[in-house]
Amino acid sequence: MVLMNATVILAEHAHARAGDKGNILSIAVFPLDAAHYEWLRRELTAERVAEHFASRRPARVRRHEIDSLKALNFVLEDALEGGVNRSPGLDRHGKSLSYLLLSMRLPAPG
Repeated sequence: MVLMNATVILAEHAHARAGDKGNILSIAVFPLDAAHYEWLRRELTAERVAEHFASRRPARVRRHEIDSLKALNFVLEDALEGGVNRSPGLDRHGKSLSYLLLSMRLPAPG
């Protein structure tokens, strides 16, 4: 039984692939169980992703639904401190940031 206020960590129900191009981060999220795609569509919003990545100060977060793959793709503009070649930060490749997204807490699927 799942309580109404229960939350889960996204990584318990999804996996992600990420990439970067310049200062743009792209993260695709796939449910581990296709039955959870509608839950992801409802709960994993661009607004929630923007809030979760607030410390990276993205200028804009867009969500693209890819129904044929049961995936959501998030594009975060200006989220990589100028890009891999310009950033003074260590390991700012977009690939490592998919784990940040997967650490997000969401209401449990129901």
